[in-house]
Amino acid sequence: MAISAREAEVLALVGDHRSNAEIAAQLVISVRTVETHVSSLLRKLGAPDRRALAGIAAEAAHTERTSQALAGLPAPLNPFIGRAGERRELRAAVGAHRQVSAVGPGGVGKTRLALAVAADLAGDFADGVWFVDLVPVTDPSMVGSAVAAALGVGEQQGRGIDDSVTAALADRRALLVLDNCEHLPGGVAPFVERLLARCPSVHVLTTSRARLSVPFERVYSVPPLSLDGDSDAVALFADRAAAVGWTVEAADLDQVADVCRKLDGVALAIELAAARLPALGFDGLVAGLSDHLRLLVGGYRADDRHRSVRAVLDWSQALLAERDLALLRRVSVFVSPFTAADAETVAGFAPPAPGEVVDGLARLADQHLLSVAAAAGVTRYRAAETIRQYGAERLAAAGEDDATRARQLGWCLTMAAELGDPSPSSGAWRAGFDAVADDLRAALGWAAGRPGHRADAHRLALALAGLTFTRNLAGESQQRYEQAAALADDPAAAATALRRAANVAACRMRGADAYRLWQAAADAALRAGDHAGAAHDLATAVTTYVRKAGTFAEPPPRDEPAGLLARVRELAGADPAARAAVALADCVALGYAFFAGPDGPAGPAGPATSAAELTARAEQAVELAARLDDPLAECAALQALTAARRRAGDTFAAAATARRRVDLLDTVPLTPDSADELIDALFIATAAGIGVGDLPAARRWGRRLRDLPPLAEVGHLATSQLIVADALAGHATDVIAASGRFVDSWTQAGRPPSRGFGPVAAAVAMVHGLRGDDAARADWLAILDQLGVGPADRAGYSPTLDAIALLHQGRAAEALNGLDDGDDGPAPWRTGILLHWHVALAAEAAVLADHPGAAGRLAAARPVVDGNPVAGAIVERAFALLDDDRDRLLSTAAAFEDAGCPYQRARTLLLAGADASGADALAGLGLAAVRPPRPRPARPPSR
Repeated sequence: MAISAREAEVLALVGDHRSNAEIAAQLVISVRTVETHVSSLLRKLGAPDRRALAGIAAEAAHTERTSQALAGLPAPLNPFIGRAGERRELRAAVGAHRQVSAVGPGGVGKTRLALAVAADLAGDFADGVWFVDLVPVTDPSMVGSAVAAALGVGEQQGRGIDDSVTAALADRRALLVLDNCEHLPGGVAPFVERLLARCPSVHVLTTSRARLSVPFERVYSVPPLSLDGDSDAVALFADRAAAVGWTVEAADLDQVADVCRKLDGVALAIELAAARLPALGFDGLVAGLSDHLRLLVGGYRADDRHRSVRAVLDWSQALLAERDLALLRRVSVFVSPFTAADAETVAGFAPPAPGEVVDGLARLADQHLLSVAAAAGVTRYRAAETIRQYGAERLAAAGEDDATRARQLGWCLTMAAELGDPSPSSGAWRAGFDAVADDLRAALGWAAGRPGHRADAHRLALALAGLTFTRNLAGESQQRYEQAAALADDPAAAATALRRAANVAACRMRGADAYRLWQAAADAALRAGDHAGAAHDLATAVTTYVRKAGTFAEPPPRDEPAGLLARVRELAGADPAARAAVALADCVALGYAFFAGPDGPAGPAGPATSAAELTARAEQAVELAARLDDPLAECAALQALTAARRRAGDTFAAAATARRRVDLLDTVPLTPDSADELIDALFIATAAGIGVGDLPAARRWGRRLRDLPPLAEVGHLATSQLIVADALAGHATDVIAASGRFVDSWTQAGRPPSRGFGPVAAAVAMVHGLRGDDAARADWLAILDQLGVGPADRAGYSPTLDAIALLHQGRAAEALNGLDDGDDGPAPWRTGILLHWHVALAAEAAVLADHPGAAGRLAAARPVVDGNPVAGAIVERAFALLDDDRDRLLSTAAAFEDAGCPYQRARTLLLAGADASGADALAGLGLAAVRPPRPRPARPPSR
C-alpha cells in the first residue's frame, strides 16, 4: 500500500527515534494524529513493532543517501564482470585511508574497478561520490578546474579555482575519484595534498599507470583478470562477445581461455578481441594474436602487459585499410568528443580525402576503436584514452603530427570565432563552448611552444580569454589574457591584452593583480611608443589603488601611487584621453585623502581638500571624459562625482548621478572592460536608491546585480544589496530565500570577515524580528559578529534597522533610545545611506513613546527627509498619529504603496485600526502581525 507524504515524514522521525510527542511538536499536529499515522505505518509496512519500524526507516534513509551520492558517477554502459576479491580489497583500502591510488597498465580495467568501488561506498559518504575524468586536461594547472566542473563549483570572489574547490569541500564527507592521472603527476599530487589537508572528511581514489609518489599515498596494484578455473577473463570475453551477437558455447571455453591467456588478462585487449570474433572466428583470432604477440615480445618484465595491449591494438589496426589507419591516428589529436565535420576538417587530407572521412569513422566505430554517442541530434565520436595515446604515437611515427595539429589549430580558431558572439544565457552556447574548450586549450598549449605558430597562438589565447570570461571562468580568463600578452610580438597588442587582464582581475576583486597589470600595460604601451596610452594605464593603476584598496592582500608602499601620478602628468601631454584619465586620477586621489581624514592613510594626491573642491574636480573629470565619447571613461568619472556629492551632503544629487552612471552603462556590452564598472555602478546605485527612498529602482538594480553573469557563482556578493532593499520594503519571503544563498556562498568562500556585509546580516536579522523568530534573529546577529563588524561599523545602520523591528513590536521607547545619540554631534548614521530613515523613525518613535519633544522632532525631521517618499511618508504618518487624525493616517498608506514599501503600508493599516486588512497584508509578505499601540492625543493638532 502507498505511504502518504505525511506518513513519510512521520516514518523519517521514527527512524530518528523521536517520541510521538516530539514528532507532534515538530510537525505541528496532535499526538493522537501521530499515533494514528504510526499504526497505519505498522500495518502498511508489515512491521511487528516500533523498533522494527525504525529499522525500516533507517534502511530507507540509507537507500536515499546512496541514490543521491551515486548522482556524481557516470552510469556504466555495460555490466561490470568479476573482480569480487579486488573489489573487496580496494573498497577496504578506500575506507581505511584518505588517499588510495589504483595503479596498473593501460587497459587493465582500473577505471571500471574504481567506479564499481565508488558505487559500493556511496552510502558511506553523505555528501556524495564524484568522478572526474582527467583525460581532456592537458595543463597540470587545470586539475582544479576539472574537479570544480565535476562538482559544479564556480570560482569564488577573491579565490582561485583550487581554493574554491577546497572551500566547497571543507566540511563535506565525500569521495572524489580522479581518473587517468598518469599524464598530470605535477598537477594531481599537489592538488590532492592541499585538498586532503583542508578537507578532513574527504577521501580520494585515483587511477593511474604510476603511483603519485607522495608520502600520504596508499597504493593498490590492479592485477589483470584472473585466468584460472571459472576465470573473470573468460566471463568478460563471453559477455562482450554476446554483445556483438556471438554466443560462447561450453565447447569454446578452452579456446576463450587460451585467447585470454595470450592477452595477459588485460581487460581492454579482451574486449577488443571479443569484438573481432564475429568477423574472424576463434581460429583466425588465435592466429592473428599469436603473430602479433611474437613480434612484440621482449624488453623488461615491467613492460610486458603494456606490450600486450599494444599487441592487440597493432593487430586490430593491421586489419584496417591504410586510409582508416591514417584517420585513426589523426583523430587522436582530439581531446574531447568530435563530430564527423570536425574530423573532416582536421584529418581529411589524402588519404583519406574529406569525402571518405564519414565512412571511415563508421568503420572505426564498428570495430570498437571509436565510441559513438548522440546528443541533441549531433553524433560525436571519441577514442578511448589508450587508443588515443596509441594513435598519437603512430601519428608522430608517420611524420604527420605537426601537419595534423596545425590543421587542428586552424579548426580551433574557427570554432572560437563562431563562439565569439555569445549569448551567455543560452544553454546551447554554453554546451557549444564546453564541447570544444579542452581542444582549444590543448591546441593553444601545442602552438604556444612553436615559434612558427606564435601568431595563431596569440589569437587563440585572446579568443579563449574572452570565451572563458563569458563562461564565468574569470580566473582562467585573466590567465589567458596574460598568456596572450606574452605571445604577442607587437607591444601594442600586448598592452591591449594586459588591459583586459587587469579588468578581469578587478572583476575578481584581485586589486593587487589589477594594479600590477595596469602598470605592465603601461610598460608595453611605452615600448610601442604610445605615451598617451601609457599615461592612461598608469592613471588607471592609481584609481585601482584607491577604489580597490580593500582587495589588496598587501598594499604597495604608501608613496608609490603619488609617484605614478607624477609620471602620468609627464606622459599625458595634450592627448584628450590621457588628460581625462589624469583628471579622474587626481579626483579619486583627492577624494581618498579627503575621506581618510587627517588620521587616515595618506592619499596619493597629497593633503586633503574641501568637499566643494572635490566636487569641482569630479565635475571636471566628467566633462573631460564626456568629450571622448567613451562611456567607460565617463562612468569612471561619474563614480567619483557620486562619491563627492554624497560626502558633500547632497544625497539626492548623488543618487541621480549614480542612476545616470547605470543608464550610461546600459548602452555598453558586457565585456571584461565593462563588467567591473557595471558591478560597481549597480552596487552604488542600489545603495543610493535605498538612501533616497527609491525602493522600486533599488530593487530593480539589486536584481540586476544578483543576476549578473560574472557574479553568478558568488551569491553573497550578488545578493547583498537586494537583500537590504527587499528587507526595507518588507518582502520577507524574498529576503529569507536570498539570505540562504548569501550564507551558503559566504560559507563556501570560507566565511571570511567582511565588514561591508554588515548591513546585510543586520537587515536579515531585522526581518526575522518582524516575523517573531527570535532564534533566527539571534543566528543572524551572530553572523554579524562573524563578519568582523564592530560597534563603530554597525552604528551607521543597526539602530535604524533595529528600530523598525522594535516599533513593529510596540517597543517605541526602546526604539527611540537606540536611535537617539543624545546630541547633534558627529555620528556614523549621519553620513550613512540610512540618514533619512533614521531621522524619520526617530521622530515617529518619539510620537509613539509619547516623548514631550515629539512635535519639535517632527518639525525638524520634515526638511531633512523632504524628497524621500518613504521617509517623508513615515514623518507624515507620525504627524497624523500625533494629531489622532485617522483620515490623514490612511492617506499615508497610499503614499507607502506608491513608494513601493508594502511593509510600511501594512503597518499603517494596523496603526489606523484596520487590523484585519493590515494582518492580511503582513501575512502576504511573510510577516507576523503585532498590533502597535497608538499614542494618546495630548496636544492640539500640529498643523
